[in-house]
Amino acid sequence: MTFFMIKPELKRLSLKNPLHLLAVGFGSGLCPKAPGTMGTLAAVPLYLLASGLSTPWFIALLVVGFVAGIWICQSATDAIGAPDHGAIVWDEVIGFGVTMIAAPAGWQWVLAGFLLFRLFDVLKPWPISWFDRRIHGGLGIMLDDLIAGLLALCCMQLFAVWFA
Repeated sequence: MTFFMIKPELKRLSLKNPLHLLAVGFGSGLCPKAPGTMGTLAAVPLYLLASGLSTPWFIALLVVGFVAGIWICQSATDAIGAPDHGAIVWDEVIGFGVTMIAAPAGWQWVLAGFLLFRLFDVLKPWPISWFDRRIHGGLGIMLDDLIAGLLALCCMQLFAVWFA
């Protein structure tokens, strides 16, 4: 664990605390390079585990993950002492899940969802950027990735109509 915990503020997190463990995506967010991308990669196996659920149950799981994520991300933010620290990646886990709602089966679709979500999450086009600047704390951390996931979901569904 200490290999990834290079930044001093991350030493305030405890991976024994389930909120902190979830906030950092089971440790993936502690990667010193591209923690958001690592968090999204960690979301892929979680998506594959949940992908067998019916769409309503999958969405219900995401709603629970989003609501809990507000608390999870706020807990980690309070421990770290910095707003929306890059190591906090639970928002990527939920955002990627939103992207993958009703996605066609196959590794190509998982890759497309991954790339689309990362594109929207990194570039933060409007309205993501508007919310990112104005809403802070656990809700703000979760909300911008929810919107990125919704935009990526729209693209995925368009691609599914055209290519699936």
